[in-house]
Amino acid sequence: MTTLTPTELHQIHGFWRACNYLAAGMIYLQDNPLLREPLKPEHIKNRLLGHWGTSPGLSFIYTHLNRVINKFDLNAIYLAGPGHGAPGVLAPVYLEGSYSEIYTDKSEDLEGMRAFFRQFSFPGGIGSHCTPETPGSIHEGGELGYSISHAYGTVLDTPDLISVVVVGDGEAETGPLATAWHSNKFLDPRRDGVVLPILHLNGYKINNPTILARIGHQELESLLEGYGYTPYFVEGDDYDTMHEAMATTLDRCIEDIHALQARARLEGNLDRPMYPAIVFRSPKGWTGPKSLDGHQIEGSWRSHQVPLKAVKHDPDQLHMLVDWLKSYYPEELFDEEGKLRSEFRSLAPQGTKRMGSNPHANGGLLRKSLHLPDFRQYGVDVQVPGTIEVSNTYPLGVLMRDIIKANPHNFRLFGPDETASNQLQAVYEATKKVWWGSYLPADADGSEMALDGRVMEMLSEHTLEGWLEGYLLTGRHGLLSTYEAFVHVIDSMFNQHAKWLEISRKLSWRAEVASLNLLITSTVWRQDHNGFTHQDPGFLDLVANKSMEVVRIYLPPDVNCLLTIADRCFRRTDRINVIVSDKQPHLQYLTMDAAIAHCNKGIGMWEWASTDLGVEPDLVITCAGDVPTQEALAATAILHQAFPDLKIRFINVVDLLALQPPLEYPNGLSDRDFDSLFTIDKPIIFNFHGYPWLIHRLAYRRTNHVNLHVRGYKEKGNINTPLELAMNNQIDRFTLAIDAIDRVPKLQVAGAHTKEQLKNRQIECRQYAYAHGTDLPEVVNWRWKNLD
Repeated sequence: MTTLTPTELHQIHGFWRACNYLAAGMIYLQDNPLLREPLKPEHIKNRLLGHWGTSPGLSFIYTHLNRVINKFDLNAIYLAGPGHGAPGVLAPVYLEGSYSEIYTDKSEDLEGMRAFFRQFSFPGGIGSHCTPETPGSIHEGGELGYSISHAYGTVLDTPDLISVVVVGDGEAETGPLATAWHSNKFLDPRRDGVVLPILHLNGYKINNPTILARIGHQELESLLEGYGYTPYFVEGDDYDTMHEAMATTLDRCIEDIHALQARARLEGNLDRPMYPAIVFRSPKGWTGPKSLDGHQIEGSWRSHQVPLKAVKHDPDQLHMLVDWLKSYYPEELFDEEGKLRSEFRSLAPQGTKRMGSNPHANGGLLRKSLHLPDFRQYGVDVQVPGTIEVSNTYPLGVLMRDIIKANPHNFRLFGPDETASNQLQAVYEATKKVWWGSYLPADADGSEMALDGRVMEMLSEHTLEGWLEGYLLTGRHGLLSTYEAFVHVIDSMFNQHAKWLEISRKLSWRAEVASLNLLITSTVWRQDHNGFTHQDPGFLDLVANKSMEVVRIYLPPDVNCLLTIADRCFRRTDRINVIVSDKQPHLQYLTMDAAIAHCNKGIGMWEWASTDLGVEPDLVITCAGDVPTQEALAATAILHQAFPDLKIRFINVVDLLALQPPLEYPNGLSDRDFDSLFTIDKPIIFNFHGYPWLIHRLAYRRTNHVNLHVRGYKEKGNINTPLELAMNNQIDRFTLAIDAIDRVPKLQVAGAHTKEQLKNRQIECRQYAYAHGTDLPEVVNWRWKNLD
């Protein structure tokens, strides 16, 4: 007994032939889209760009998914992992009508098809990946490795969604992809949807074979079983046989998924499910040219990109292209107007059941604003600045505890085994960590694990970031917390997401999604035992490279500023918010009202730490970051005690990018405001959390840049006390005070005695640290005292 009726087979094969025709047409044709006249060189694009090899397999899967969506009334989206497979996705999205509904000039007729072909890999058009311009796409795929983690993020808290993710066999060789297979251990079959991975083995990368395509069947089956999947294999190159095999396998997978969900939802069986996965082996460049000049094309690496490269100038290759395109019999597929005939078009689902129109793939349509408690209620009562210590991140954990309580279905916290380490453990009062593995007696003592937890922990920043991105792009909210030195693991993922948002903001049909929030903690300046490997604040440099419409960098100096910034980040959309806040106890400076005002400005004077009221300052001391702020304040106190008549202006920066002018950053300081704050000719000593050259990058066009002297991390450190590390990198109070003496003209000679005393203090502090393993008590216990 077969799964497909003759009518269904005819319908599926016709739809797929149409997909393949369009995929080839996108690569080659700029005119004469349906070969209604003899194909001429002028109909061919001048530059042949794009990737044919994986496209037939991608559209084959998409075509078959249309059938099962209709048969089982599924809610499904499609993620294409192979990087350059856009033709294999664009084609079925166009044929189902989703593309033309958004881009009305790409209508379902001859003119629309001509425009559809012409835009592909063409100046002013679209790229060869499934970019944000592609309806139904939430995964760009150009940088390989993230498709599975993205897919699993989409199904968290969406119990009726099936995300089908096609994994390229080249992509399967990446580290992020390898860890992401384990995502199945974090799904709750009662409240989450399901990911159906399809490993697409077409055998080759650009010009090398792929590993998984060359291992034995049993070894590959064992690998997937070891990852916790039930693998099914669809293999071959005969069209009819493969259609039947794929239809039968998909039906079996959907039935398995529904049965596993029913066991959990109806029968209460909470054994971890072994979800299905498919291995789909088909020739690379399937249905394309077989050979050229005695060299195999179909089924080889030569079909990876453009199989026939000289059709514009070589009559023989032009003839081969005509034969190739006509092998799909476009006259049978498209009517006189150029629209797919109804007998094939009816295969596609209707309305939002179409994968190109599913609202989960345009998650802003589903996004609901968080119910946020009043962050002011979680703040610290600051009576006198700089006199009490509090762990900055702990109150944020309390706030997120109550956010989770108020938003039990659309907010999650992500982190690599560091939630408690980062002082966010208050969230465990509202939820636990997701855990579907086995339990041991020792787990009961503080492990905080549960089947239905909302804290996602795994020692793979790649997988966590992928989960969070998928979660956000399908309409939910979250935050990822990680150590500063190792947020670099996701540099490229951050980069890709920033680019996705930048393009999405320009597409009117893309609804706004919740911002990606990154809490960077365990920072460079507090690495007493981790040492040099954990000292790297360079992620901020990477963030500053991205569009200022998309990224934000916040360095809150205390709890009340952190809470203010967090509330802002949870409310904003279409951004990446990077918040740098150390987890250790720190001095608290601003009342809640003052913190709100300060964060709204982004950069501001702290009058209580300044002595220049009503007069021109001799010196501007500026800081950004918690430890640099404390050291800058301590330096200010030293200078005031030694030189009571010195006029100091103290400035704190919480919104780092506001150092740029409004032309570059929407919230940037105008030149007049910058000059008013920082003066036009006085020395500025800037104590910065990160690498010092970033400040110069941001402020190089400002009037007083020549007098801007930045102190920051300079790759000097190992196992140091906090003050010793600060001294090694010259951000400590003594170095700052010495620097001020050197740069204020009237102190250069008069301050010699104070400079000598400060140098002696540095020596004393180092000797004490090496003798006692900690900083001097007067340093550890230093508190701010109001200036006279």
